[in-house]
Amino acid sequence: MGMSVIISAAAAEDAEQILKLQYLGYQPEAELYGDWAIEPLTQSLESLRTELTEQHALVARLGDEVVGTVRGHVDAEGIGRIGRLVVHPRMQRHGLGGRLLEALERRMAEDDRPVKAYRLFTGHRSLGNLRLYARQGYRQTAVEQVSSRLSFVHLEKPAATPLAATA
Repeated sequence: MGMSVIISAAAAEDAEQILKLQYLGYQPEAELYGDWAIEPLTQSLESLRTELTEQHALVARLGDEVVGTVRGHVDAEGIGRIGRLVVHPRMQRHGLGGRLLEALERRMAEDDRPVKAYRLFTGHRSLGNLRLYARQGYRQTAVEQVSSRLSFVHLEKPAATPLAATA
């Protein structure tokens, strides 16, 4: 009997599983750029726990195991800032990353502040990420050179316009 992946809000007790998944998920990125000091690999459990209380955080669960996660918040200008999308390597290429992004966009749209657009970034060599974001409607807005080995590709997607109420 197969199990379904369920997406829900992250709870404080998910912090350790999220951190382990983040560490596993960002290993290929570190290797791609030759930099094992990237922030997702050096983040402390305490820092992650703080983020979970200050941001929207979602997890994808397969049974009791966290197999995907994403975080984000709506800033003062109404921009939904999305980060740390991670899917367990064995669960990749099955649409889970897209499902997590869509769920987070919906969650942020329910925030007290209206959302004008969603923004995220990824490394310039992270072609799988760039393909995923393009499929989800994100378009490149800028490229920021971070170092001789890394440039961040910034992407944006306009927020959906709410349907007007009918009389």
